[in-house]
Amino acid sequence: MNASLCHFKITLLGVEPPIWRSILVPDDYSMWDLHVAIQDAMGWLDYHLHVFRAKGRHERTIGIPDPMDEAPVEAGWEVPIGDVFRSPRDAASYEYDFGDGWRHEIAFEGKAVREAGVAYPVCLDGARACPPEDCGGVSGYERLLGVLKTPRTHEYDEICRWLRDQHAKRYWPFKPEKFDPEAVQFMCPAERFRMAFETDYR
Repeated sequence: MNASLCHFKITLLGVEPPIWRSILVPDDYSMWDLHVAIQDAMGWLDYHLHVFRAKGRHERTIGIPDPMDEAPVEAGWEVPIGDVFRSPRDAASYEYDFGDGWRHEIAFEGKAVREAGVAYPVCLDGARACPPEDCGGVSGYERLLGVLKTPRTHEYDEICRWLRDQHAKRYWPFKPEKFDPEAVQFMCPAERFRMAFETDYR
């Protein structure tokens, strides 16, 4: 059987202990498809813009093109992941939410073989919960974690109310050390595209 999967490790930068995910995706994925898989595996909600910056032999900026951008951005749905990740030496950065500035390192771990009866993508492993959306980036997240360690304070009550009201079941009760790879649910990338742009890309 041919190796028809790509193995990636995604690590959120600037947060200690590390928040990371290990995923397998089909090797015919586009960079848009990989973006959707990263969102779902990490636990982001895809509320904001994103961009990949490929490293190595050919530096490229890949995401959602905007005619107002000064630097050209390639459309992720037009770039196969195989064009960016060709060997385990290849890597890319992935930034999500330009306001909060969540930066990730995407490491290509190599190819893998599909298992019969398994639906891909799959999350193999990972550590720690994803920070809540719109919490203010790394510094805001560190502040949030500090406040959650000081119950029976006004700030604690405010943070808990915000987590309950803004994020409902996803982030309440918020357990920063908890992550279950088997609980990850991956959305069809084409369906996510239709939701975002009200059209098809394939």
